[in-house]
Amino acid sequence: MMKISVWDGGLSDTYLRQVTQLGADCIDFGGGNSFPGVDEQGYPDLDELLKIKKKIRSWGLDINRVTLPNITEKFMKSLPGGEKELENTCHALRVFGEAGIPIARQRFAGDTFDYLMTRYRSVHRGGYTSRGESRTAMKNPPETPTLEELDEWWERFCEIYTGLVPISEEYGVKLAIHPSDVPNPDTPLGSLGFHRVIDAFPSKNVGYLYCCGTRAEAGSTPLVLDEINNYGRKGRIFMVHLRNVRGSLATAGAFEEVLLDDGDMNMFKLILELRKVGFDGCLNPDHIPRLEGDTGLAYSIGYIKALLAALAALP
Repeated sequence: MMKISVWDGGLSDTYLRQVTQLGADCIDFGGGNSFPGVDEQGYPDLDELLKIKKKIRSWGLDINRVTLPNITEKFMKSLPGGEKELENTCHALRVFGEAGIPIARQRFAGDTFDYLMTRYRSVHRGGYTSRGESRTAMKNPPETPTLEELDEWWERFCEIYTGLVPISEEYGVKLAIHPSDVPNPDTPLGSLGFHRVIDAFPSKNVGYLYCCGTRAEAGSTPLVLDEINNYGRKGRIFMVHLRNVRGSLATAGAFEEVLLDDGDMNMFKLILELRKVGFDGCLNPDHIPRLEGDTGLAYSIGYIKALLAALAALP
């Protein structure tokens, strides 16, 4: 049975009460320094982490996913002090494993090359605004990374995962990688780079935080359905960012994020495909556009619950 996860939102009682009332099941932490201890010592403090977990569970919620301490340019470009980042993120994964956290994500510097894009605010029905990105709008685009630079990035990525995968297997934590956003063909975790992660690391603990919106930015509905079928059959989709967009880099050289019912994709078809491949993890309504009265979270959770109810009614 698929569930709904939302961002931690600061973990105030007001916020936790709100998301509980709206029907969320789990909490996701997107920041590498979301927990006490990371800023001070480089990795979370286990006792403080367990206190946070206890507070979340007191509201009938669970932690679904956390983010490991950030890997910066210091490590990715082999600069002095970079090896300490790898040591810290490995230590953090052990702490999360001891706390019984099911999914962890590692962020990497330099996986998006967002300097290749022009960002703007797009306006949609009723005046709500959201993020838009265009590659064609850039008058003097910078040079794309060289093959040597991409190879260097990939080597450093593999070094990190070589350290993390054995720990994830020891503690039973799933390592979920997010695709490059924006998914330019040049990016290391774009279509081919995203796919090669599970080729290089065939462990069942290695898989994807599959972002429907990001992958739709690369090629719209057919690509997303194909990837859900491919990765899902292999048991490599650990959670889903459920987002909708208009346009794609393949068709227009640009895209705009929109509300779940207001884009190019039929979201019910997506969750139906997820059910077909046996996915039973969390759906997170990521990148919620701002609505009048700040009701975007309520809209998104309500919409996903309606989709799941419709799915449950099918034979």
